[in-house]
Amino acid sequence: MTHSLRNNLNLVADPQNLDQSVDEVFNMMLGVACMPEAEVAVHEDETITSVVGFGGLLSGACVFRSGGLGALTIAARLTGMEFTEIDDTVKDAIGEICNMLAGAWKSKVPELSANCGLSIPAVITGRNYEIHVQAPEFRLHHAYRFEDALFDVTIICDGLQ
Repeated sequence: MTHSLRNNLNLVADPQNLDQSVDEVFNMMLGVACMPEAEVAVHEDETITSVVGFGGLLSGACVFRSGGLGALTIAARLTGMEFTEIDDTVKDAIGEICNMLAGAWKSKVPELSANCGLSIPAVITGRNYEIHVQAPEFRLHHAYRFEDALFDVTIICDGLQ
């Protein structure tokens, strides 16, 4: 049987699915509630981004971006350890958060959950960089905060069957 998400675009691109996914992951894994923000303006020397790709009925990516201080707070909450710099453990923690968010988001649509795989997380650190996807089918972008940790999550769909 051939599956198609094209007729369910409104369900797949529902912004509430992203908010619910962030709530689930951050409540369960970090024990915090996140508040929506109008936009996250990262004014730090270092930014950390994790990307998890989608493949199958939907191709695209889940992108998690935070400033360095937010990444340290998130990693500390996730691991129960304290961090003073973005080391490999912090990078792994941010990659795992992105992976969990991607999985939670795709689980909101049964056809997507069953017919879309995830890549392993890629983590990028640095400053003044952008991730560009040409002509996406849709893009969901929301910013959040808990305590002093600011971050944003973007779902980019560049192909939908």
